[in-house]
Amino acid sequence: MLSYQHAYHAGNFADVHKHLTLHAVIDHLLRKKSSITYIDTHAGRGLYPLDAAETTRLQEYREGVAPLWSARESREGGALLVEWLAALVAAQPDPRRLTHYPGSPWWMGQRLRAQDQQWLFELHPGEHEHLSQQPFPAAVQRIHGDGLKGLRERLPVRTPRLCVLIDPSYERKEEYLEVAETVLAAMRKARHAVLLVWYPLLPAGRHRELLEALRDGGLRKVWYGEFSRRTPAQEERGMYGSGMLVVNPPWGLDERLAEAMAPVVARLGSPGSYRSGWWVEE
Repeated sequence: MLSYQHAYHAGNFADVHKHLTLHAVIDHLLRKKSSITYIDTHAGRGLYPLDAAETTRLQEYREGVAPLWSARESREGGALLVEWLAALVAAQPDPRRLTHYPGSPWWMGQRLRAQDQQWLFELHPGEHEHLSQQPFPAAVQRIHGDGLKGLRERLPVRTPRLCVLIDPSYERKEEYLEVAETVLAAMRKARHAVLLVWYPLLPAGRHRELLEALRDGGLRKVWYGEFSRRTPAQEERGMYGSGMLVVNPPWGLDERLAEAMAPVVARLGSPGSYRSGWWVEE
């Protein structure tokens, strides 16, 4: 099934949680000079104009990135959130106005160094066409294909370090276990990799299949962070929260994100909560 287009949801609360976590991880990786390969298994369009027909239909960014943008001068949330918002400003053609929301390829690529490389997988032909039109550096490879399969086939990489984001739509219930199997296979080939997985919090609770499969598969050093905007109810439909897993998390990630997420929860959550910690310890 290739119906999902992230433009309908660009800049929502889950994007904020996901990309803030990704930004924190990359910030830590860049403290060393050795080269990095960045892999995005579900790249999407790369950059989303907020006036696009798909985005204006639901306008989820109004309850996501927009309140944080409006409060960016408050400098809440410590250095991480301040720096993330400053990067968001840099993504705008007019830094005074929020008109675009950058996807994960941008958050990975905006700090790409000469020694680094970036691989972007996108299977949806229309989304890949949009991605191919983005003005990324020459070091960025855009690959029309299955990102989970492509990740397994391309490992190990030649660079000393590896950062992977797995961010599928989970339209099919089988994807939860497919992601778990891919993570386990990838970590067998690249034990040093820092690997991030996003998952939705839905009333059906299928994300537990993913979490339990990783634990039962013997993986270690798995950290999680979950941002819930409301309390789940069985009669409720739709996503009530956002989850992130980080395998081999950088030191201090938990504390930096907890500080940054506090004002995010206050402005976007109703009632909202954020929790984090080890899913599987070392």
